Amino acid sequence: MERRNGYRLWEGGPVPRGADGITVGSLVIVRRGRVTPYLVRHELVHVRQWKRYGRVGFAARYAGSYLKWRLRRKGHAGAYLRIPMEIEADWVARRSLSTAVREELQPVPGSLGAALPPHFPV
Repeated sequence: MERRNGYRLWEGGPVPRGADGITVGSLVIVRRGRVTPYLVRHELVHVRQWKRYGRVGFAARYAGSYLKWRLRRKGHAGAYLRIPMEIEADWVARRSLSTAVREELQPVPGSLGAALPPHFPV
């Protein structure tokens, strides 16, 4: 288990069948070999949701939404994809990845970025 900024990451812990990760409070559990920037960001949204709503509030909102859609004859995947907390987590994770500064990008030789000192942010 690895302690990170505001949460703990457990790679290889118990994850429900069909899922790559699960969040319980500030503990993010991810199937071994499935840690990706998207999945970590997605699960971190759930960490914030747990803090925002508390144990009972999170569980009630999550399970209540899932059950509502199952009662409306949606299958598991259809109900899961309609849970507002999952919609938020997916949107925030995708948005943060699309706007993230990519450190691996190197300045083009001859450009302004190439003339800057290495510690200067490009």
